[in-house]
Amino acid sequence: MEHIKQKPKSGGVNREYGSAVAQRLTFVGLHFLLVVLCAWLAFNDGFTTLGQLIGQQWTLTGDIRVQLLFGCVVLYWIRHTITVLYLLQRMVDWSEVFGLICFIAFFEIGLLVVGGGAFRESIIPLSSQDAFAALLLVLGSFLNTYSELQRKWWKKDPNNKGKIYTEGLFSYSMHINYFGDVVLFSGWSLLTCNYWTLLLPLAMGYSFVAMHIPALDSYLADRYGDAFSQYAAKTKKLVPFIY
Repeated sequence: MEHIKQKPKSGGVNREYGSAVAQRLTFVGLHFLLVVLCAWLAFNDGFTTLGQLIGQQWTLTGDIRVQLLFGCVVLYWIRHTITVLYLLQRMVDWSEVFGLICFIAFFEIGLLVVGGGAFRESIIPLSSQDAFAALLLVLGSFLNTYSELQRKWWKKDPNNKGKIYTEGLFSYSMHINYFGDVVLFSGWSLLTCNYWTLLLPLAMGYSFVAMHIPALDSYLADRYGDAFSQYAAKTKKLVPFIY
């Protein structure tokens, strides 16, 4: 345990346990303000106004696609709130709060504006691709949040104190929650009908594989020792049945 205390930072986040109430409430509150801003863009001619400010004719505020993309924002805020206020047990540093809220603003506003018609002059009707995108969105949200809930409920049992969780959805992938995010953002990006936005989930997947997963695995190996090694030897790292 002494070795763990010497490396509380792992993968850019603080792995120490702690409440950090002010940081958590600030994080959720700032994210809610982003939801309000996105609502203005989607439903109150904000999208048109934003286009006029930069000399563009954006008039697709009433497009059902914009409303679906706003629904993605609301769903993500709900999941984020559950994660920050209920699921997350580690410390949340102020640098993480402000760094991540900038990233969240970038993709929530960006995908809404791009999908709303920032780079086209006509509405694209909904199609089977959008149904597939919505399926990915729901599936990814389920994989991420429900896997975390399963682990949370398991760890609440005093008999499991100090043990590594390897059951439920985490039996299919060591980082099934990360995989859920990649699936979720793939669906969200497809809903914009601008395929270059798929660079977002690709970049996210790369960051998981290259940075977050190795750092977290190192932390877990220190914390759980042989139990983690046995788990890692028989379980896929990110994508179930594949990798």
